[in-house]
Amino acid sequence: MLLLAQRLVGSTTVKGARLIVNDRVDVARLAGAAGVHLGQDDLPASAARGLLPDKAVIGLSTHSAAQVRQARQQPIDYLAIGPVFSTQTKRPPDPEVGLAGVREAAGLAAVYQLPVVAIGGITLETAPAVIEAGATSVAVISDLLVGDPAARARDYLSTLG
Repeated sequence: MLLLAQRLVGSTTVKGARLIVNDRVDVARLAGAAGVHLGQDDLPASAARGLLPDKAVIGLSTHSAAQVRQARQQPIDYLAIGPVFSTQTKRPPDPEVGLAGVREAAGLAAVYQLPVVAIGGITLETAPAVIEAGATSVAVISDLLVGDPAARARDYLSTLG
C-alpha cells in the first residue's frame, strides 16, 4: 500500500492534483500524501493532526446530523456525508441520508465554513441535485466505472463544472 501511495503521490503531483489516503494516517505520512480521509472508527482527527504535517488535509466521514455536529469540533478541513443514496460499495452500508441529509449537513457545516463532500450511490444524473442540496463536491466510485473512467470523469467535470 505504501509503495502504491508513493507512486500515486508522484503521479498526482505532476498532474496538479493531490492524493488523499483513505483511513491510513501512517501511509499518508510516509508517502507524502496531501492528507487523509478518516472514518468514524479510525484514528481520531486530533491524533491524526498531530502526526501529519501542518498543511495536511484531513477529512472525516459522517452519517448523521449528530456526527456532523461532533465533526465541527474536530481539527478537520472538510467533512463527508453519506451515503446519500443506496450503495453497494460499503458493506454493510450506513442508512441513506438522502438529499435532506446533505442539506442538513451543509447547513450545520456552513457555520464553521467546512466544505461538505457527499458520498454514496451518486451518479452523473443525481450529482447536480446533490450539489444543489448544498454539497461542495461529490465523491464517486462505482459510477466512474460506467464505460471509460476517464471519459466518465470528464462528463462529471462538464456536468458540475
